[in-house]
Amino acid sequence: MTARTPFPPQLVDRFGRVVSYVRMSVTDRCDFRCVYCMAEDMEFLPRARILTLEELALAGRAFTELGVRKLRLTGGEPLVRNNVIKLFRDLGQLPGLDELTVTTNGSQLVKLAGALRAAGVRRVNISLDSLDAERFRRLTRTGDLAQVQRGIDAALAAGFDKVKINSVILRNRNDDEIVPLVRYAAARGMDIAFIEEMPLGVIGDHDRAEAYISSDDIRAEIERVYDLIPTTETTGGPARYFRLAERGTRVGFISPHSHNFCDDCNRVRLTAEGRLLLCLGQEHSVDLKQVMRTWPGDIDRLKQAIVDAMAIKPKGHDFNLHEQPLIFRHMSHTGG
Repeated sequence: MTARTPFPPQLVDRFGRVVSYVRMSVTDRCDFRCVYCMAEDMEFLPRARILTLEELALAGRAFTELGVRKLRLTGGEPLVRNNVIKLFRDLGQLPGLDELTVTTNGSQLVKLAGALRAAGVRRVNISLDSLDAERFRRLTRTGDLAQVQRGIDAALAAGFDKVKINSVILRNRNDDEIVPLVRYAAARGMDIAFIEEMPLGVIGDHDRAEAYISSDDIRAEIERVYDLIPTTETTGGPARYFRLAERGTRVGFISPHSHNFCDDCNRVRLTAEGRLLLCLGQEHSVDLKQVMRTWPGDIDRLKQAIVDAMAIKPKGHDFNLHEQPLIFRHMSHTGG
C-alpha cells in the first residue's frame, strides 16, 4: 500500500499567504437581531444542517494539526448553543493551539464567563454599539443593555487575558457615541475596535451607503479628545491598532472599505453549516460537512479537503456599498 503524502506543516494559499487563524461559527441563531447583521424576520437553519459539536471539535483538531494557531468561536451568538462549553473544553485541549477566543453579544456572559475561562478561552470580544438603553434596543431589536453590561463586568471578573469591545458605527444612528464608547472601554481597562459595516445580506433597515462612516472619520472624532499613538501590535486579525496616550488602551480599526486588508489575509471561516468559506466577501467555499458525514471520523480526508481548498482562496473581497449585495448570506450565517 502506498504511503500517504505527509500533510504540510502550514496552510498556504496560492498567493503565499499562511492561514493560521480560523473563525468557526457554532450556530446561525442569535437572541439579538442587530440591524447591520440580519433581517428582523430571520429564518434559521434546520438543526440537522448544522454541524454537531463533535464535528466542530474534529474540524478544530484538523485545522490545528495543519498549523492553525488561533481559533475563534462565533455565531450568530455562540453562547446560546446548547452544551457549547463542552466544545470550548475540547478545543482548549488541542496541542499546538496558541489561542482560543470567542466573539459574543454578551447576553450569556453572566452565567458562562467563568466556565469559558476554565475551558481555556483567553480573550473575549463583546459587541457593544451604544451605551443608551433605548438606542441599544433599537440597534439590536431585542437586546437589553443592562444585561450586556453585567456580562461585561462578569467577563472582567473572570480573569481573561483581554476583554475587547467591538462597535459598528452607523452615521446618524450612533456616531455621536464614538468617544463615549472609547471612554467606557478605557475606564475598564478594555480595548475597543471599530468595524466598518460589511454589506452581507439584504437587511432592509437602512441604506448602507448613507449609513457608512469610515475608520478615518471615526479616528478623527476620537483624536478631538485623545492622542492616538500608532502601534504595530496585532491580535492576529485585520485590525490596525493605536494606543490612547492618556490610558494605554488600544483602539483598533477594521476597515474592509477604506483600508482593504486582503493582501495579508491569514483567515478562513467555517460556517455553522459546515462550509469552509475562503473569503468573507466571496462565495469560494468547500463543503466540509459533506466530507465529515461521508467519512465519519476520518480526519485525514478532512485535512486533505482543507489543504486542497487553499487553491481556491481568492485574492480579496469586492465589497460595494452602492450596489445590492452580491453576497446574500447574512453575517449571522457567515460567522461574525
